[in-house]
Amino acid sequence: MKNVAVIGYGVVGSGTVELFEKNRESISHKVERDCDIKYIVDLRDFPDSPFADKMIKDFSVVLNDDEIEVVAEVIGGIEPAYTYTKQALERGKSVVTSNKELVANKGAELLKIAHENNCNYLFEASVGGGIPIIRPLNKCLAGNAIEQISGILNGTTNFILTKMIREQLDFDSALKLAQELGYAEKDPTADIEGHDACRKICILGSLAYGKHIYPQNVHCSGISAITLDDVAYAESAGYAIKLIGSVKPAENGRVSAIVCPRFVSKSNMLSTVDGVYNAISVTGDGVGDVLFYGQGAGKLPTASAVVGDIIDCLKHKNRSLMISWNDCDDENYIVKYKTVKTSIYVRINAENADELKASISEMFGKLTYIERKNRPDDELAFITPTMVESEIDVKLAELSHSARIESKIRLL
Repeated sequence: MKNVAVIGYGVVGSGTVELFEKNRESISHKVERDCDIKYIVDLRDFPDSPFADKMIKDFSVVLNDDEIEVVAEVIGGIEPAYTYTKQALERGKSVVTSNKELVANKGAELLKIAHENNCNYLFEASVGGGIPIIRPLNKCLAGNAIEQISGILNGTTNFILTKMIREQLDFDSALKLAQELGYAEKDPTADIEGHDACRKICILGSLAYGKHIYPQNVHCSGISAITLDDVAYAESAGYAIKLIGSVKPAENGRVSAIVCPRFVSKSNMLSTVDGVYNAISVTGDGVGDVLFYGQGAGKLPTASAVVGDIIDCLKHKNRSLMISWNDCDDENYIVKYKTVKTSIYVRINAENADELKASISEMFGKLTYIERKNRPDDELAFITPTMVESEIDVKLAELSHSARIESKIRLL
């Protein structure tokens, strides 16, 4: 039975088709009936593809074919993915996706439509690529109150930071290398400024805490301002710099969520995750700390998660799996990040840097000064005590009258 359609024949789409067809016999065995891909929808022509006979350009053909049970949406972005997904779900066709932007912005609505039409909207591939995280969070860890989720959620930024740490490449050189190797897009903004990681932590937080977390309500900063000086200070103090997305409960039923570079202690396993690999740390009140690690992107790793969701939908035809969260229009649901307690690494520049130590210590109380090899006389670096971030900002504003604040990086 030809009951699957794939929308988009790019990197993930072609990987999905390739993996499904390669393992079609075992997939049919798992589903306990014959399964196959009937349509591949793409506006482009692929005359040399071994699957050219499945190619169509009109999505309405998929909508109007009652044989199609599952649609794999792997085109990315909001439109036309949102329209296609909504139409398919309203027809009772399950949809699986790797589209993190769509899930992060429209997930609550699309999950509701799926439940109303007794079908499924699954998105294992949207967060960790080939790393299983949605199912474990929704099922295996369902008996836990989730105390925090923190993770390296973007392979491009992790590759860049790894090159800066291991090979002393500056940011621009590391980014150029990432682009040459195909790890970074020509326009890398979504990766290096943290937007990609933000969408992923929003999905995880929505699932863990039951209310939709919208990306526009989450503070997000990237890695483009990180320098080799910062890398050296981190190494000297026993830390590695990583771009971390994190979410955890806050007071009064709210949550704290943020994406930013952080000093990660060498004692934390996240500090050892290098290259294009991703890792997600989850803490539950029963299970304690668990770490999910693997390739967070790539053709076949992501396709692996997409195909897994296709199988789940085929096995549960006309049955809605329980994965959902409520919509949330309360902008105060996400606490203001400046009201959260944190500790911050600060690097300053001043003619009389060392002479400022006494006044800085008086200003902050107990803090830690950091050294690095060949530290210039006009440079000073320290780690603040744990304080409400807005209070740290007030003290740094006072310090800025006698020194230039060159860098600020939160600790994990």
